[in-house]
Amino acid sequence: MTSNLDTRGRVPAEKHKEPISNTNLLLTITICTFFGMYALAMLVWGGGFLNPQQFLDIFNNNAFLIVISCGLTVVMIAGGIDISVGGVTALVTMASVVHLNGGNGSVLGSLGLALGIGLAFGLIQGLLVSYLEVQPFIVTLAGMFFARGMITIISNDPKTASQETFLALKAFRIQIPVIGYYGKAGNFIPASIEPGVIVAIVVVLAIFFVLGWTRFGRNLYAVGGNKQSALMLGINVKRTKFFSYLLCGLLAGIGGFVYLLHTGAGDAANATASEMQAIASAIIGGTLLTGGVGNVVGTLFGVLSLMTINNIVRASGLRDPWWQSITTGLMLCFFILLQSMVLSAREKRGSFQIPGWMTFASRRIHHES
Repeated sequence: MTSNLDTRGRVPAEKHKEPISNTNLLLTITICTFFGMYALAMLVWGGGFLNPQQFLDIFNNNAFLIVISCGLTVVMIAGGIDISVGGVTALVTMASVVHLNGGNGSVLGSLGLALGIGLAFGLIQGLLVSYLEVQPFIVTLAGMFFARGMITIISNDPKTASQETFLALKAFRIQIPVIGYYGKAGNFIPASIEPGVIVAIVVVLAIFFVLGWTRFGRNLYAVGGNKQSALMLGINVKRTKFFSYLLCGLLAGIGGFVYLLHTGAGDAANATASEMQAIASAIIGGTLLTGGVGNVVGTLFGVLSLMTINNIVRASGLRDPWWQSITTGLMLCFFILLQSMVLSAREKRGSFQIPGWMTFASRRIHHES
């Protein structure tokens, strides 16, 4: 005869349920906020918000932002910050265009160049922050200025890629026949996405796997949550931080190439303020500036939420650029306040717990060390 009691025969086994982790709680808030906001926009403004292509265009126009925001999420979970990603993205676009327009330029060559630039910035900044213990804000601020300066050294004027293979890749679209919209002539037009969107989704899935299912990912949460405790568990804190910056630099390089796939141009003004948008997206997605809490899926919805609120502002007739800045600032403040209130309330109730899988991982790391 089976029983639903635990081994001590006192409490039903199904009662032993871990409370939702802080990471998942903030992720749930972000997802609900996004869907609520988009549903409200569909009801109030209708029009473009009812068009599936406009929704997919959020991905098309911001695929690069999703990629670099994933890099920021990794660094912020480990308790760091990187404000050079926008400059690196712009530098990659200019260097790649110059390479493509050269006599022997190729798509693979420009991709390799983009990855190399991103890795170089990640390597140098990671060494300075992790092993020389220079403040990450100062290091990455210098990296941002250096990257922006290098763009003008390569070329003062904007350049447009003219390599045929690259232009064919840029013009390629992946059509989704099951969804679309009807044109003025009554013909059905399938919705489509750009190749950069596929790259962005693959990056999100890859970082999600790294954070949730690898030892490096668990180490990031441990280091960001409490560096001293991580050291006691035998985690190499400096190496973990170094690889977080290296990965962020690599993603900035990929983000630069994705940006180029969307615009086809290299310009010193490319990706202006995108580092701030990436940080805002990560925070809106539930990543704490103090480290130890975050989820790359939340960051994806953070980007979608940020861009949706900008679309709502434009739909309301407020097309001046400062209105978008104001709403972004207000939205960011709202989410920071909301996070603080939620986490403070959990601490007061005594239910402030790290996820169970992290506890298990910590024990395992301790035994392995």
